[in-house]
Amino acid sequence: MTKPRHAGKKIGIIAGAGKLPMAIANEARAQGYSVFAVALEPLADKGISACADGISWVNVGKFGKLIDTLKKHGISEAVMAGKVSKTLLYKSRITPDLRAMKLLFSLKDRKDDSILLAITKELEQEGIRLLDITRFSGSLLASEGVHTKRKPTDSEWKDIGFGWKIAKEIGRLDIGQTVVVREQAVMAVEAIEGTDEAIRRGGTLAGEGAVIVKVSKPEQDMRFDVPAVGPQTLHIMEEVHAKVLAVETNKCLILNKASLIEEANKAKITIVGYSGS
Repeated sequence: MTKPRHAGKKIGIIAGAGKLPMAIANEARAQGYSVFAVALEPLADKGISACADGISWVNVGKFGKLIDTLKKHGISEAVMAGKVSKTLLYKSRITPDLRAMKLLFSLKDRKDDSILLAITKELEQEGIRLLDITRFSGSLLASEGVHTKRKPTDSEWKDIGFGWKIAKEIGRLDIGQTVVVREQAVMAVEAIEGTDEAIRRGGTLAGEGAVIVKVSKPEQDMRFDVPAVGPQTLHIMEEVHAKVLAVETNKCLILNKASLIEEANKAKITIVGYSGS
């Protein structure tokens, strides 16, 4: 049962793509928060409307409007949840407003951390503090060990260990958080295209039996860009006949965990929480 909410306990959710914003909203409400969502068009799932006490739809390029909307609704604490792909920066249908353009021009580069830290600083200057996402998603964090009936083979364990080191290194360089490997060879490294497309590309190259490894960055800021996997991840793995999904223990979120494990068991796919040791 949802706990009663009151005006004095309010949280804002800046909602990007995927199911994570809804999971965060539901947990925040269960903790007694009144939830106001700023849903980023055209990314946010329409289902976010049912999970929030109030909502405003804002184009993803309108950073000034996003800030004004949060302030108008009295939001002083917020959570960023859901993917906002950097590919949007290179698509003409997204037109940044003046505040977004000013922020982009101030950057030393366009790495994920550079952009997200600049956004965080701008929000803080306006009196809006971003909170650690795990405050509302602790139950979603991957636990250590094999979660499915099928366990990794000896060869797959070697691929997990090999892929872990590569994934951590690309994370350190702020390139991506996912690698696809097979027989201790890298099939694909996640970059701007995102996890799903990296799995599709790498899994196609690998043929049947690819191992997917997803980790946090070595200095992961848990306020944003926290790695997450969910039903879509598994669907693409099935599409390319990948066999193992290894995610970092206590650093990666697993959405719809129970149903995801059930589906993985049916597809004879292994899901492992792994800590690199």
